Amino acid sequence: MTALKLFCLAILCLGYTATSANAANGTSSIVIDAQSGNILYSDNAEELRYPASLTKLMTLYITFNALETGKLKLTDKLKVSRTAASRSPSKLGMPAGSYIDVKTLIQALIVKSANDCATVLAEALSPTEADFAKLMTKTARKLGMRNTTFKNASGLPNSAQKTTAKDLAILGAAMYHHFPQYYHLFSLTEFKYNGMTYKTHNYLLNDSLGTDGMKTGYTAASGFNILTSAQQGKYRVIAVTLGHKRVKDRDEDISQMMEISLNYMKEKPQRINTAELKSTINSTLRGNNTQTAYNHTQAKYHR
Repeated sequence: MTALKLFCLAILCLGYTATSANAANGTSSIVIDAQSGNILYSDNAEELRYPASLTKLMTLYITFNALETGKLKLTDKLKVSRTAASRSPSKLGMPAGSYIDVKTLIQALIVKSANDCATVLAEALSPTEADFAKLMTKTARKLGMRNTTFKNASGLPNSAQKTTAKDLAILGAAMYHHFPQYYHLFSLTEFKYNGMTYKTHNYLLNDSLGTDGMKTGYTAASGFNILTSAQQGKYRVIAVTLGHKRVKDRDEDISQMMEISLNYMKEKPQRINTAELKSTINSTLRGNNTQTAYNHTQAKYHR
């Protein structure tokens, strides 16, 4: 068993008692130490949720693996099927029968969250998108994501496609550690395709906190979701929050979770009191008055 698989299982096996500070708001959250896998903060982190476009992180995880094994190349041109072209927005709007390279597809998933591009990749790596979803679920189980089921490659609404904040933290850690050569792509704020410039929905990127990825998501059923990571010096956290009613609340809350957690890690690296940390975060989230790196640098909230 590889060290990384042990790492992911270490997250899975750590026990904790979820608090109910955000239960009334219908959110689920978790913050982990990216290096050790230790859970620093959790709230309803094992509650089943709809992942929305955070699903695309698993699509990308499998795509990166295909690049490493030689099954795909970044320059490969993949055909857009009628099924892919018919996907609802967000999308690039590629016509059926056209071709698009793998590099652009990856950028479109990360920045634009393009559903048609997710289907193109899925159909290139499996006979159908449904078969690819089975591969996604199988991969999730191998990583230790025991409560996650995928039904499509994009995160478009499906009542059977569910996950938890804890499982997504495992996926985030696996992405960061297994594919460091591609992780920088999650810091992209824009990309160009067919003469148009597409900008990211991840407004936390490049804030003063050190946030450098990974993905946002939204459907009416899921609310506003985000899986992200930030680093200060030698300390890195991976954080997930799901189910917010407003993107502004989502981004402010996760920024506070990460900032407080990183401060604790720097001040008490050998003796973090997780109960104290949770109490501080919960108190801050309830008050929502603390100025964070996100508050300092962001002025606009839009989709």
